Amino acid sequence: MTSPALPAALKAALEAKLQGFARGEIAARAERISKTYRGGGGSAAIKSESDALAYALARMPATYAAATACLNALKEARPDFAPQSQLDVGAGPGTASFAAAEAFSSLRTFTLFDANDALRGFARDLAQTSARFNALNYQAGDACALLGKANAADLVVASYLIGELAEAKQTDLTERLWSQTADTLLIVEPGTPRGYGRIIAARAQLIASGAYVLAPCPHDAPCPLQAPDWCHFVQRLPRARAHKELKGAQLPFEDEKFSYVILTRKPVTHRRARVLAPPNVTKVEITAKLCTPDRLSYAKVPHRDKPAYATARRWRWGDAVIAQG
Repeated sequence: MTSPALPAALKAALEAKLQGFARGEIAARAERISKTYRGGGGSAAIKSESDALAYALARMPATYAAATACLNALKEARPDFAPQSQLDVGAGPGTASFAAAEAFSSLRTFTLFDANDALRGFARDLAQTSARFNALNYQAGDACALLGKANAADLVVASYLIGELAEAKQTDLTERLWSQTADTLLIVEPGTPRGYGRIIAARAQLIASGAYVLAPCPHDAPCPLQAPDWCHFVQRLPRARAHKELKGAQLPFEDEKFSYVILTRKPVTHRRARVLAPPNVTKVEITAKLCTPDRLSYAKVPHRDKPAYATARRWRWGDAVIAQG
């Protein structure tokens, strides 16, 4: 599986761009942009190269890790999937495209959409770190408008995008994303109740349009979780020195929480259960919260069943597993 850490060349490119900037200034910019996002302002606060750098240093490692976790789930569910073309909608600094390039060596063309000039220019600079992006096509403009003119792609990704739009536009965007999906669509949102709500709404809308869920759900039925519970996952990622300094963090790692759905045009014939929370491991048994093809289940694997217990000890939050117990 692909590593959740930024590729070495991409990490070096970010650190090279940081040279010549006062780190305190970049940290202040990152905090201002973060407050804007938390307030629902989206990328409008990113107006310059230094803004784009601050945003990328603060958020790119985590969003890359989340996208990679989702793409790893896609690869696990469909080992034969070899997309030739990718469409990255609301691409920002190109994070999801960098993750897809690492995950799928088969990709030949990358089309990216975003309305933010600073982020597009920043992404083009970063793309020069890899010959994979010689065929990069980064277009400026509104995502919905550009989707109406785009060619369909084998892999379409909308990463942390839907939540930036007004609710009235979210349904239209979801429909247009699916219309440009030749094979598989990945939607990623923050791992919050609201982010999960957007994922569930898009999931239901597209199932009604004929899509099939590939991951994380092992079924196409309504989500069995009831509020205040919600479906989300976590990806741990290492923090580079610049990342730690920018956030004033002490820990060498960060945990990114995210919700996602992967939908495909092909019926899914084999689905494994999904681990929905960290399993509780004791000397007596392992209890794991599982979403199965039939229902929500709390599997109990007793220690006396040593082979099954040994298998369940390896289960991690977010894993696709064979239900037992």
